[in-house]
Amino acid sequence: MTTAQPLDFQAPSPSPLALLLLGRESDPRSERGVECPGDLPAPSDPDLVERARAAKAKLGDKVFVLGHHYQRDEVIEFADVTGDSFKLARDAAARPDAEYIVFCGVHFMAESADILTTSDQQVVLPDLAAGCSMADMATAEQVAECWDVLTEAGIADVTVPVSYMNSSADIKAFTGKHGGTICTSSNAERALNWAFEQGEKVLFLPDQHLGRNTAVRDMGMSLDDCVLYNPHKPNGGLTVEELRAAKMILWRGHCSVHGRFSLDSVNDVRERIPGVNVLVHPECRHEVVAAADYVGSTEYIIKTLEAAPAGSKWAIGTELNLVRRLANRFAGEGKEIVFLDKTVCFCSTMNRIDLPHLVWALESLAAGKVVNRIEVDPEVASFSKLALERMLALP
Repeated sequence: MTTAQPLDFQAPSPSPLALLLLGRESDPRSERGVECPGDLPAPSDPDLVERARAAKAKLGDKVFVLGHHYQRDEVIEFADVTGDSFKLARDAAARPDAEYIVFCGVHFMAESADILTTSDQQVVLPDLAAGCSMADMATAEQVAECWDVLTEAGIADVTVPVSYMNSSADIKAFTGKHGGTICTSSNAERALNWAFEQGEKVLFLPDQHLGRNTAVRDMGMSLDDCVLYNPHKPNGGLTVEELRAAKMILWRGHCSVHGRFSLDSVNDVRERIPGVNVLVHPECRHEVVAAADYVGSTEYIIKTLEAAPAGSKWAIGTELNLVRRLANRFAGEGKEIVFLDKTVCFCSTMNRIDLPHLVWALESLAAGKVVNRIEVDPEVASFSKLALERMLALP
């Protein structure tokens, strides 16, 4: 029986990125604050695991801990459920008796949980600096300006916004207010089919790659049907003619993790590992998705590996924490699982949720002090929920 090939781990140098990976320092482009209103336990504290267990036990059924797939193993150990962002938000909504929802993920995920849970529940994000660079690539002001551009071009009334779950509450609210829907990487095709039944064009926010891959790979459109709207250029860098001719108006946003995989990565792993299956997330670039053997959401990736035969070889194009966990999980079944890229690719802001932050949040709650609560403005929450409900009603 073969064992999983070790991941080609390249230790980060002592740079700002390395500090982010360790959950220290800040990135003003995607973070909302790093100060904890209390003493954060030292990472070297040998009692962290026991402290987390004790605080969670003291809280009992009052707390429900959600762990996103991309979280560190030390955090996943204390999660009551694991999953992708939308699954976790729905899991939280299904536990109305839990007074506290501790979301081990990033900011937009905690917002979604707050939108879907009751007013009696309080959502806590262990580190407010855990933002999402993709979600932050589309601000409410930028999207409002884009809509003005579409209005001036005479196409706003035939354009339906479709926003990826990986977006801020403000963007979800814009989508709901303008007759659009939310999508996940699992149901993006269904969302787009619904949108084209409502109008002639789609404004897809904020991940260009998921929008392009779904339209071209899954729905048979051409790359010429897609245009890229750049919020940092006048009129998005597009002419009125280009906007009017397009079916898919893609926002210029991307995932910093999935966007780093390249066609060279695919070609290299095929040379290194004969017979390897390349399995990637649809947030990857179009040329990577086109060259892969399998493409799907995080849940799809996990289920595909669960069903894979013993002895099969896999190169996975998604976040490293998950790939490493899957490699360890399936090593005993003789499945060889490696990371698609040859260098490390953690989600830096997701990694800000570490054991010290989780311990601090749980101990604070156990002491009766709610910290880092995520609250979405009621009007924003109302329109966001409308967009989410449209997604839940998709055929």
